[in-house]
Amino acid sequence: MRYDYLIVGGGMVADNAARGIRELDKTGSIGILGTDSDEPYTRPALSKKLWTDKDFGRDQVPLNTASDTGAEIHTTTRVVSVDRAKRTVATDSGDEFEYGELLLATGGSPRQIDLAPSPRVIYFRTFADYRALREQLQTASHIAVVGGGYIGAEIASALVQNGVEVTLVTSDAKVGAHMFPDALATAFDQGFVDHGVTVRRGVKVTSGAEASARVQLQLDDGSALEADAVVFGLGVTPNSDLAEAAGLKTDNGIVVDEFLRTDDEHIHAAGDVANYPDAILGRRRIEHVDNANEMGKAVGRIMAGGTDPYTYTPYFYSDVFDDGYQAVGTVSTSLKTVEDWKTKPSEGIVYYVDESDAVKGVLFWNVWEGLDDGKQLIADASAPPV
Repeated sequence: MRYDYLIVGGGMVADNAARGIRELDKTGSIGILGTDSDEPYTRPALSKKLWTDKDFGRDQVPLNTASDTGAEIHTTTRVVSVDRAKRTVATDSGDEFEYGELLLATGGSPRQIDLAPSPRVIYFRTFADYRALREQLQTASHIAVVGGGYIGAEIASALVQNGVEVTLVTSDAKVGAHMFPDALATAFDQGFVDHGVTVRRGVKVTSGAEASARVQLQLDDGSALEADAVVFGLGVTPNSDLAEAAGLKTDNGIVVDEFLRTDDEHIHAAGDVANYPDAILGRRRIEHVDNANEMGKAVGRIMAGGTDPYTYTPYFYSDVFDDGYQAVGTVSTSLKTVEDWKTKPSEGIVYYVDESDAVKGVLFWNVWEGLDDGKQLIADASAPPV
């Protein structure tokens, strides 16, 4: 089977790429090969709206890619090799697909410990993972969440708001301490406590086992934790093996230029797996939905003959309990922070600066405007405007 445009990966990048292609090419054939059991869907809902918005149902998760773009979608399909000379890809079932232009949107895989996934052990990433966790809520009274980062914090918040006992395990001294200055991290951490979450701070899970319909976790302080189920949110590893085996350059992802092209002019990469030269932030790999949306549309247009480089700088956001934030750049307490609070610590802006006081990142806490100003501060290497 041949497609003018073949996309390996069935997530939000694939959906946006198909839409980007259609902006310039209304008739070219589009094929999407994804390992997921579901067609493209809105991933942020899995840890946000599906848990907290009663008016948002599972039927609103699919992105309707096929009906909107005419793309042919092959689910539960794993590509195992790319033949650049023949311009074909092969799947683990022995099928072969020919392409005119190829997009690698293979995303990332959740980091795991030495504890196999099961109905009670969920490395949270997919719509199927969401459904499995929902199924656990039918019988589970206590769920452990491992990882105090982006996904772990959202899932712990979501679960406790759905009536289950939650223990959150984080290696930080306070939840969010790797991102937020001390006073903000203290308040953020306290929010979990106030909502009934048990927080185990400053520890990591070293091993685990299932026994008697429970999951037992061993922590590096010598203690143990037992729960009906466990959800892991330990970040992801970019799925760049396919590109590497095809002889394409990789370095913490698939290396692309400003046109999202790899070493091969007919192969592009985008989304979580792409290591790209951001116009403001410099070369990096970004795993957030805004990047998937904008980079996906851009690469689709480029594949269809567009000549504009990808110059958009994405932001990221999160909602936990009654607080929400959006941010751009490097948001890490490895940098010095300068805080500008309207109401501390419930509404304000945090600037992350290097040793020369140049802004490298901006966090907007319960502030929903100013992103473009934050990007400009980073672009200009300005000092914080406070």
